[in-house]
Amino acid sequence: MSLIDVPALMGPSEVLGATESDPALSPLVVRAEGSDVAAYRRIRHDAFVAEQAIFSGTDRDDLDDDPRTIVLVARVGAEVIGGVRIAPATAIDIGWWTGSRLVVAPGARGAAGIGSALVRAACALAEQLGVIRFDATVQERSSILFRRIGWETTGTTVIGGVDHRRMRWPIGRYQWLVDATKSHLAALLEPGSLSSADPGASLGSLSSAGSPSSSGSPSSIGSLSSLGGAGWLGDDGAPVPGTDVIAACDAILPSMVERDPEWAGWCGVLVNVNDLSAMGAAPVGLLDAVAGRDAAFVRRVLAGVRRGAEAWGVPLLGGHTQVGAPASLSITALGRTSTPVPGGGGRLGDALSLTVDVGGSWRPGYSGSQWNSTEARRSGELRDLAGTVARAQPAAAKDVSMAGIVGTVGMLAEASGYGAVIEVGAVPVPGSSAAGGSGAAGSVSMGSVSMGSVSMGDWLGCFPGFGMVTADRAGRSRMSSPYAVTAEMGELTTSPGVRLRWPDGETTLAVSGGVTGLGPA
Repeated sequence: MSLIDVPALMGPSEVLGATESDPALSPLVVRAEGSDVAAYRRIRHDAFVAEQAIFSGTDRDDLDDDPRTIVLVARVGAEVIGGVRIAPATAIDIGWWTGSRLVVAPGARGAAGIGSALVRAACALAEQLGVIRFDATVQERSSILFRRIGWETTGTTVIGGVDHRRMRWPIGRYQWLVDATKSHLAALLEPGSLSSADPGASLGSLSSAGSPSSSGSPSSIGSLSSLGGAGWLGDDGAPVPGTDVIAACDAILPSMVERDPEWAGWCGVLVNVNDLSAMGAAPVGLLDAVAGRDAAFVRRVLAGVRRGAEAWGVPLLGGHTQVGAPASLSITALGRTSTPVPGGGGRLGDALSLTVDVGGSWRPGYSGSQWNSTEARRSGELRDLAGTVARAQPAAAKDVSMAGIVGTVGMLAEASGYGAVIEVGAVPVPGSSAAGGSGAAGSVSMGSVSMGSVSMGDWLGCFPGFGMVTADRAGRSRMSSPYAVTAEMGELTTSPGVRLRWPDGETTLAVSGGVTGLGPA
């Protein structure tokens, strides 16, 4: 956001002589530089020092000297008539920002909703920058403006003898993400519709099948009572009854296949290998089903699939190919393990760890949503990453899916019968000091980017390429690879949903309840 038209937000009206018929003089909210910042500070001084005497001598503080601070101003023509600043609240930007020093010049107060427009612009810019907690301390008499926009009160305080409210702008990006990607699963899959009283029911009606015996290995079909069998509901793969085989199946969004066919083919292999890896299974074969408008297009998709199969050393066993049809790709993967790791094996108080490859960069065209940590990896490195869960045997594991880190934590917690809290400052992020855990720093062979290009807001909601969320007793995570970072970054709790915990001890709600609706495994 570089420019917001105030009349478009608040309706046309006159401000300092500006009219709807004179667009050159319509009030605009812009990101300030140079003389605009100086004008904003003069209006601030006049309002908060000279007029209201909230501050003595000056209202300047450290944020004015912080190069990360952004000032937005409202202008009529060349004249600045108000402004507000936003800035990170912590030395290392972890997605917690504050807004402050909102001011409107005396001649513009109450006209055209300048104050509301500045606040709305600040909220929009903060969310665009990947902010996931946005706070402000607001004078009591001005708080009604914030409440009307949607801000929530979190406390009260007194500054300069004037009553203030602590307020927070609700940011729902992770709730929206899980609602779009996972919330429909329970209604569509109808877990429990296959009863154990009907042992002859068709496996064809299931998306996954199998159930654990007392030792944790798959047993007969007769004990099926839910998708995946009791203990495996909603898991990344499905134990095949009576065998040590794990089956997984993933489809790539048709729009992604159409837009980027080779990348779609690569990702088709990647997400299926991740699903098997999360259960501790070694991949043994792939089947694909691909369609496209013509042979040349299908060939491009298959080139990505073959490249991925070779990179992870998994044979492509066969599948189905169709030409003259809308773009689509789905892949089924088969793996083997005698000790599958459940996604719902977490216990109350277990520490949640994130093991993630922080090397790489955003995939071109998917900035903020798909992190490409895998394409530059050598085959041996990819296979080592794929074996992390099998080596560690944690109590529970889930690979980070398109629901992002927050959504995946929510799915593991839901399958375990609990909620979760994430310590935002402990999450490994490319280029951050949190990326200094086991297998990080000098042992990562791929260059990491600076955190400035990876906001915490995007990182917690993106598909990171290789990422595993695991649960174990605190301090007992055994996840390790020289090509990834592992860090404890949360715990399982009795409160449903997923909360984010900040360095000041405050928590904010990220997901209000179960992610999939499937419930405990």
